[in-house]
Amino acid sequence: MTVTALDPRTALVVIDLQAGIVAAPTEPYSGAEVVARSAELAEAFRARDLPVVLVRVSFAADGADAVPGRTEAGAGGPRPEGWDVVVGELAGHPGDLTVTKRNWGAFHGTGLDVQLRRRGVTQIVLTGIATSIGVESTARAAHEHGYHVTLATDAMSDMSAEAHRGSVERIFPRLGETGTTRDILELLAKTHG
Repeated sequence: MTVTALDPRTALVVIDLQAGIVAAPTEPYSGAEVVARSAELAEAFRARDLPVVLVRVSFAADGADAVPGRTEAGAGGPRPEGWDVVVGELAGHPGDLTVTKRNWGAFHGTGLDVQLRRRGVTQIVLTGIATSIGVESTARAAHEHGYHVTLATDAMSDMSAEAHRGSVERIFPRLGETGTTRDILELLAKTHG
């Protein structure tokens, strides 16, 4: 299914397009492809005075604010300086909102919901890395918060094509509508001038 509608107050929410994440190998699209498509969407949203939210994940150097609990994957260890800086292709626009999260999803423990509601947002378009982690977690929470959810499936990627495909084919149709960057840009042009 492709995206059918964009509400008058739709926001673009970009997940974790930051130096340390974009540099990692991803499938089926490279980090550079995801950044380029997300930047194209961001430019189109900004041109129409629609909100753009840049979400980044970050933790204190000592890990004191990392998510607690045991996992089989472990804590991951120290990260290099600047790993959590939003990529230059998206950063530096004064009207954009930046949200720092400490979890997979962008809603829990952040002010994202309040910021969206204050701006009258009823729908979000999601992009980012990784499809099955930050993007999916944010999509699930957005759906639970009552937002219409649209997922730009070629403006997101994962550590494996299989993980990406699982979210796109099995989970996302239950949370919202999916479409390509081109589909969303065409609908944006039709509905928002």
